[in-house]
Amino acid sequence: MYPVTRSSARLALRELSTEDVDAVLAIYGSPEATEHLSFEPRSREQVGRIVARSVAAAVETPRGEYALAVVERETSELVGFGRLALDPHQQSAATLGFALRPRAWGAGYGVEMVRLLLGVGFDDLNLHRIWGARSPWNEASARTMAAVGMVEEGVIREHVRKAGGWRDSVVHAILDREWSAATGSRVAGR
Repeated sequence: MYPVTRSSARLALRELSTEDVDAVLAIYGSPEATEHLSFEPRSREQVGRIVARSVAAAVETPRGEYALAVVERETSELVGFGRLALDPHQQSAATLGFALRPRAWGAGYGVEMVRLLLGVGFDDLNLHRIWGARSPWNEASARTMAAVGMVEEGVIREHVRKAGGWRDSVVHAILDREWSAATGSRVAGR
């Protein structure tokens, strides 16, 4: 599916472009924004490669990754980055990742952004299960995932190496029937 376009009251998802490097760097290069992510802050060169790889992956057939810009509808400013990666080891499943620019925190954008991403996964891609992992200390992410109906499933012990040590990850997931019940959307083919 290309291009992805989906919007809510305040936000829209769109395909990344090479012009988004600096806006993505404001997230991936920020020590504050990456504190609970699985990697250290990235350089501009690293972000440039990530964006270029995402732009190229968007037109692959079959498409296995949906790395998307999250923009404010009113200003068209990129305020977040969302990703669904289809999992070749699980039937009809994807992993979810998301991050916001720190100055966009606290406005409810996280919940709105994750709902948009889940809509792509369930309504457009007809997935059965979407899951994501978070740092045990990222309470904002825990609240966001709970607010959209994702269920905390457990802990992956010493899953991420960061800042010279191992860190656990807390797994959250949602199934197509749970999404359908929460949103009133019809789950196709089930």
